[in-house]
Amino acid sequence: MQSLFVEGSSAMHRLSARAKLIVLALLGILLFATTNVALLAAAVAATAAVYLSIGLPLRAALTRLRPVFLTIVIVALFSLAFNPWHEAVIALLRLTALMLFAASVTATTSVTQFMDEITLQARPLERLGLLRADDVGLAVGLVVRFVPEILSRYHAIREAHAARGIKLRPTTVLVPLIILTLKDADNIAAAIDARGIRRHVN
Repeated sequence: MQSLFVEGSSAMHRLSARAKLIVLALLGILLFATTNVALLAAAVAATAAVYLSIGLPLRAALTRLRPVFLTIVIVALFSLAFNPWHEAVIALLRLTALMLFAASVTATTSVTQFMDEITLQARPLERLGLLRADDVGLAVGLVVRFVPEILSRYHAIREAHAARGIKLRPTTVLVPLIILTLKDADNIAAAIDARGIRRHVN
């Protein structure tokens, strides 16, 4: 499986996983606590600078963002259809700033670091009998690893459509994408169970 992690020595790389996740949570709170367009635009500029500082070539950096940004644009257009343009702009700026910083976090934090930090933070809940911390950490790690794999599948399906001269439609892309993703999920679950990584409760 592919990974979103990028080797580097930027300031974001040097921050601990805990610090980055805390900043991401605080940023989300602050972004949704204000409706000031100027402040939100400044947040987009700042998070864009952080993202571009992690060391990715510009083309690769933009390619990574394309699917998520398209989703954000769709959400903003949907908001524009039912709300004043001002609110649509606010939604676009909020989500863009959050997406840029989240992309910076995933690009500078390895899956192992994510899993270790989430597992550690889940330990108190495990002591209360609410969940199994190792299982939560494993689930988060798999989600992070699956994102680039799903994007790779999407590009492969799109290229197959182009090679056959088939017009790209949501139904002709989503159905095979979902089937392939579920198949991969089943294979990974079987591998996890075969190695005894996931604990079962009788």
